[in-house]
Amino acid sequence: METAPDRPRADKRRNRQRLLVAAARVFARDGAAASLNQIAREAGVGIATLYRHFATREELIEATFRNELAKICDAALDLAGAAPAAAATAEWMMRFLEYMTAKHGMVDTLQAMMTTGSPLYEETLGRLTEAVRTLLDAGAAEGDFREDVDPADVLAQLGGIAYMAGEPDQRGQAARLIALLIAGVQAR
Repeated sequence: METAPDRPRADKRRNRQRLLVAAARVFARDGAAASLNQIAREAGVGIATLYRHFATREELIEATFRNELAKICDAALDLAGAAPAAAATAEWMMRFLEYMTAKHGMVDTLQAMMTTGSPLYEETLGRLTEAVRTLLDAGAAEGDFREDVDPADVLAQLGGIAYMAGEPDQRGQAARLIALLIAGVQAR
């Protein structure tokens, strides 16, 4: 007789999700020196619960990164069907900047992971490129965006915007740069 695969209990899943949300917030606020105790406190759990889910700081950082990546990529599909192409794309790009800001506290560890053979870099690039493709395809289907735009080019330009104007106090400049980027992909 086959048994159903073990599924984590609901409270265990909730605790893990609360830890990931708190970790993203604390890493964004406090940077690489973020306290794991503070993350546990902000998640409303004990430090032992954090360590049951994530044996090392690196595991927590990678899981947090993957969770944030999934949220930003999933948002592209949601936005593509909910608003006109230019507005949906601009909204997604601003969310991308928030995602990049949240990542700052994890950068050193993530870079080490990405240069030591982890598939994280290729996975990240692939997922983000597909998210941009979703938005561009929706815009092309509406007749608003050109059909010859390479999503990798748009992602590279967006990365430049994040690098040059990605801090929270630069959101006005970032919005203007995103408007220029969107104007470049619009059909004439």
